Amino acid sequence: MKRICTIYRSPKREGMYLYVDKAEDLSRVPAPLLQTFGKPEHAMVLVLSPDRELARVDVIRVLAEVEEKGFFLQMPPRQDGYNRDIHEKNTKISLR
Repeated sequence: MKRICTIYRSPKREGMYLYVDKAEDLSRVPAPLLQTFGKPEHAMVLVLSPDRELARVDVIRVLAEVEEKGFFLQMPPRQDGYNRDIHEKNTKISLR
């Protein structure tokens, strides 16, 4: 399964990225997540497929979450428990 994704960077936190389906753009991203993320800054458009390698995330996971939730939130590399807490909070927000 191939998917064209738009990737946005967060202006609030270096290394935080949001992957969305290019056709849907940000329409399925919950407002509370966008508020935490900040005004999305366009980074790039990529064609993702299971055989493509990404630097810091598993492409299969990205594709699955974009399909299921409408987005994938890539957190900065873990330095402490803070990143894990933010990711868990935003995952819970998205399920409402």
